[in-house]
Amino acid sequence: MTSNWIKFFIALTVGVALGLVYGWEISPVQYTDAPPNILREDYRTDYVLMTAEAYQGEQDPQTAARRLAILGSESPAQITASALQYATSNGFSEDDVSLLQNLLNAMQTYQPQGDSAP
Repeated sequence: MTSNWIKFFIALTVGVALGLVYGWEISPVQYTDAPPNILREDYRTDYVLMTAEAYQGEQDPQTAARRLAILGSESPAQITASALQYATSNGFSEDDVSLLQNLLNAMQTYQPQGDSAP
């Protein structure tokens, strides 16, 4: 009876080890063309910061709002506020925080331009 338990645990250990080697080394998961809305918070913040940098040069709130919209269903102002909070609490530079603050101000006052029907 003890011999069967030993064989069982050896087989279990070998199976788990082979599964880990296969999953991590031989055929790991590779994400390609992943949508931005599944990014980790630090990458989301970097994306919002890149949008803020582009906004700084373009001064086009509609384009900035469209770029932020791909990060989820929250409003562009909420997305930017979350990024600003993360940047502030994680030691981003003052210039980066300033860019995010400028984008947040623009997104808080932004009104979408709807297509007006005649």
